Amino acid sequence: MLDAVDGTDVANRIGDVERVRAVLVEAARAGTALSYSEMLAALGLRFTRPRMRALCRTMDRIDEDGRAAGEPGLAVLVVRASDGLPGQGWWTGGRAMMLGHVGDWTGAEARALVAAEQRAAFDWWGAGAA
Repeated sequence: MLDAVDGTDVANRIGDVERVRAVLVEAARAGTALSYSEMLAALGLRFTRPRMRALCRTMDRIDEDGRAAGEPGLAVLVVRASDGLPGQGWWTGGRAMMLGHVGDWTGAEARALVAAEQRAAFDWWGAGAA
């Protein structure tokens, strides 16, 4: 599918691991999380649910590669605008599951886990790791 704004292939932008990773690393270095809409906007795209799901697959790949390199996760930096927490995929098939989290996806425990994972990313990338 081509984007109506500039004619580029939407799937290629969302699936571009290097480009998506660069946006995530920039956010980590800035010490900030991004909403799904902000993340897609950084790729030059408007938010749609199918684009969000495709983006999540790319972020899963980025986190898998990062884990293999000993890096903290970056997908935790992309959150819902409504509550500042990652979406369902992060909780059920992503990092939270690997950390053994089996509780709610909202509430104090969830917020503490997300804050700790985001802090790990901020600290790692803020320290100038490549």
